[in-house]
Amino acid sequence: MNADAPAGLLLAIDLGALARNWKRLHDLSSPAECAAVVKADAYGIGIERAVPALAEAGCRKFFVAVPEEGERVRAAVADAAVYVLNGFFAEWAGYFRAFSLRPVLNSLKSIEAWAGHCPGAPSVVHVDTGMNRLGLSLHEAVGLSRRPELLAAASLEMLMSHLACADDPGHPLNKTQLTLFREVRGEFPRLPASLANSAGIHLGRDFHLDLVRPGVALYGAAFAQDRAPLEIVATLKARILQIRDAAAGETIGYGATRHILEDTRIAIVSAGYADGYHRMTGSSDKHPGAQAMLRGQRVPILGRVSMDLIAIDVTAIPGASEGDWVELFGPNMPIDEVAAAAGTVGYELLTGLSRRAARHYIGADAS
Repeated sequence: MNADAPAGLLLAIDLGALARNWKRLHDLSSPAECAAVVKADAYGIGIERAVPALAEAGCRKFFVAVPEEGERVRAAVADAAVYVLNGFFAEWAGYFRAFSLRPVLNSLKSIEAWAGHCPGAPSVVHVDTGMNRLGLSLHEAVGLSRRPELLAAASLEMLMSHLACADDPGHPLNKTQLTLFREVRGEFPRLPASLANSAGIHLGRDFHLDLVRPGVALYGAAFAQDRAPLEIVATLKARILQIRDAAAGETIGYGATRHILEDTRIAIVSAGYADGYHRMTGSSDKHPGAQAMLRGQRVPILGRVSMDLIAIDVTAIPGASEGDWVELFGPNMPIDEVAAAAGTVGYELLTGLSRRAARHYIGADAS
């Protein structure tokens, strides 16, 4: 969006907080190396701004989901190591070579394809230890370790797996996965290993190994049941377009699902589910919905969230006026609280942010 274009929705992004969050996780996990997961447009805040800020803080390794994201990281930091989590297909070989991308290889077929089309170029092998998502089975991993020619051609530089329940420190699967990963690692004694995500870092040094891969913790959302979020990075604000009065007994919004029990002053705000502010954050007679923050006070969402508009109750805010900015989430309105009202998690709100919000960067590399 043109910085001078009129906007009713503002996303303020603190790149300094992002850098400090990475440094905190780096210090916590040292001597393991600390990478950064910047998939989904750096969790919605923008690869082109997030990656240079993280690189300036000292990060040299970045993980993305798909090759196109890897190209954008490469353009932002020419000498970084860029890993593509969603693997490799033979027809992608030219693209990976052109941008020096390193695939995380999730199947024997993809390992063979990489070895055949990009021999000698570095890659990572992913082993599934209990999530049943991507990765080689334990049996396949052992078989791979017995194929030295394939290992050499694929130029494996790291072994990784992914924790399924790290956000629940007491879950028994955490220790099970660590035990299985150690067993697999024994088949690849020369390879550095990576297991811990944001929450995994806080499970202790046994989980750190050689490289940790924080994601959502970098961006200020909750990442574990027993840990407070790090510094807030993203703040979403929307302007009040109109203030109106509704009488007791009237309804608000589509479906007339929210009845007014007393005379109410309503502010209509320039945001909606097209901006990634979930429809389920709205309220009904049976569902309280989320809250927002206006002039230092919490205000409830009234009725359904529309595509482009939200209604809030400003009866208790006598000075509320058209043009005021309402904090939908940020330092005063935790994103995870808003997400919980919608039955989801902060990850989803961050990664679903609309590009039509005017973005204002502050802190490191904000020029």
